[in-house]
Parts: sequence; structure tokens; C-alpha cells
Amino acid sequence: MIRIEIPVDAQGITALLRRAFNRDDEACLVHKLREDGLLTLGIVATDDDGGVIGYAAFSPVLIDGEDRQWVALAPLAVDQPFRGQGIGGQLLYTGLDTLNEFGYHGVVVLGSPDWYSRFGFRAAAELPLECRWPGSEVALQMFSLSDEALVGLSGQVEFAEHFNALS
Repeated sequence: MIRIEIPVDAQGITALLRRAFNRDDEACLVHKLREDGLLTLGIVATDDDGGVIGYAAFSPVLIDGEDRQWVALAPLAVDQPFRGQGIGGQLLYTGLDTLNEFGYHGVVVLGSPDWYSRFGFRAAAELPLECRWPGSEVALQMFSLSDEALVGLSGQVEFAEHFNALS
């Protein structure tokens, strides 16, 4: 089942992120975003017993210092035994649909262009959009949720400060 996260999911999300990334960084990131009110949306995939097997987090970003109603997708994780079954795509589509319903204009992600392009993401450098991390030019991808989302859009994408703790 794919749905918006609820408070009881927090422990399962933390455990999934630790398993999926073999470290604590992403779990700590989500915890801090949630704690500071910067988790715009969390989408979970659960198994038949209600255990969390997939997760996608969305948090606000600024573009050239302005709130343009864009968010970042990070992290996105699917538990190893369930990979290759389309769960990541389902999490992504559910997140995009929900964000669209909430009136957001777009999503950015640092990730594989090969994987994200299958879902309609394109290189953010086309606009041009960039972020502060060196070497991210190819990995920074974007998805617009509305026609007006790209009008006059350019500059630096500023992720929440919490992302600076990721190694």
C-alpha cells in the first residue's frame, strides 16, 4: 500500500533508511526535517503487515532566495527485497500527484538522470538551475507540476541546511 506517512510510521521509516543506505545520515536528515517542520510530504509503501518497505520525502527549497513553491525529493528508498518491483516509481508518482493537489509547482532531485528521466524529470541545467554542491550539474533534475512553474525560473536551488550534514 502506498500512502502519506502518519506519525506511527516514523520508527519504520528510520529503520528502512538505515538499512537502505547502510548508514544513519538519511534517517537523521528525515528526523531533523520532520522535527523542524520542514518535511512537506512523506510517502510510505507498506507490506501486508503494515511494515515500511519504501519511503519518499519532500522538503521545501528556495530558488534564488525565493519561495517558488518547489520542493526537493530526498531521500527515496525501497527495502532491498522489494526493489525492482516498481515501488520507487509508485512512491514518486504518488508524491507528485499529492504535491500537485497541494498546489506546489515543481520538484528537484539530486539523482540518476537515467532513472528519473523515465518519470519525466529533466536536467535542471536547461533553465538554468544549479545548486551549491560541486559536481551536481548532471545529477540535479527537475519536474514541473504546472505550466507556469518554469516561467522566469533560474538560479540557485537552496536545499534546507539539514542537507549539508550528508556526506
